[in-house]
Amino acid sequence: MDNIAGQKSGLSIVVNITVVVLVLLWLLPTIGLFVSSFRDRDQISNSGWWQAPMAVDLNFRTRADTDDEREVNGSFVIEGNVFADPALASRFPDATGRVAAFGGRAVAPGEFTVGTTAELRSGALLTVMEDGSFRLEADESFGARGPLIYFEARTPPQFTLANYNTVLRADGMDRAFINTLTVTIPATVIPILIAAFAAYALAWMDFPGRGLLIAAVVGLLVVPLQLALVPLLSLHTSIGIGQSFLGIWLAHTGFGLPLAIYLLRNYMVGLPRDIIESAKVDGATDFQIFVRIILPLSFPALASFAIFQFLWTWNDLLVAKVFLPSGAASQVMTVKIADDLLGSRGGDWGILAGAAFVSLAVPLVVFFTMQRFLVRGLLAGSVK
Repeated sequence: MDNIAGQKSGLSIVVNITVVVLVLLWLLPTIGLFVSSFRDRDQISNSGWWQAPMAVDLNFRTRADTDDEREVNGSFVIEGNVFADPALASRFPDATGRVAAFGGRAVAPGEFTVGTTAELRSGALLTVMEDGSFRLEADESFGARGPLIYFEARTPPQFTLANYNTVLRADGMDRAFINTLTVTIPATVIPILIAAFAAYALAWMDFPGRGLLIAAVVGLLVVPLQLALVPLLSLHTSIGIGQSFLGIWLAHTGFGLPLAIYLLRNYMVGLPRDIIESAKVDGATDFQIFVRIILPLSFPALASFAIFQFLWTWNDLLVAKVFLPSGAASQVMTVKIADDLLGSRGGDWGILAGAAFVSLAVPLVVFFTMQRFLVRGLLAGSVK
């Protein structure tokens, strides 16, 4: 009685929970990257993205203003407030805050408890209160420059669009976006056109060696593209196309053709034979059958491969580094981010996260626009 048709399995809840957990684990890095793209650089360095809604303790420094120096009972005294420094106005716009600890050295900005009096290396005595007010006292004048005061203060969560503004206004990013489109669109269209013709021939045309060609296509699916990079670049150089847009179009075409032919051929084999035979009886040529019957019926498979090829080409870094010149005029977005933003701003995770999501914008639009064809094309092309 446990296997009655239509009875819901007791394992369905376990399966559903497992799927939800896997989806969350898959999405967590993306969510973290998205949150970090709106956070301040210092807050990213001092707390995790899951702590973004909470206040963060950050280290600051300010210099005592010697214009406020006065002599009291033979000692020289400077009094003020650490939050009144104009350089900290962006952090504390109302010139108020809460000091958690203070110090006189950059290596130990929080070595003293607020409210206590600490002796600095210069011999001066420093007292910092929780509201930011401080008092410096020394036997000799502080001179032209007052000592530095280091302190830890709690800052509210800050979200900003500055990271995206920096990325979008980066020198050459607009050119990199155009170059990425210039590479991706032909590198998606060309293999689809070639693979469609090849798939029809392997599916519906009888000729010697067809089985060997199908086996070769399947075998090429497991060949790592890294093995072909250097020989292919040498071939391109020898025939005069070298590192160029034409070279990278042909490289992406070659790397994408095995999967495209395999996917489309399996899909076309599953199409109704009666339609094709009826067309041949009516006098239609193979080209007419291909254009008027096969292509319209194969649109789900074409769209599913187009999604894969577009996403892979758009996000490609290795092939672009090998088959495109290294100058800024031909950089795609992945190379621009890796060489310029990652090289010059290696520790600025907010800008890198913003750059990642800027580069994701077009692939997301393409995927959600055509995703309804993805499952149909893949299942029809792989399951008989």
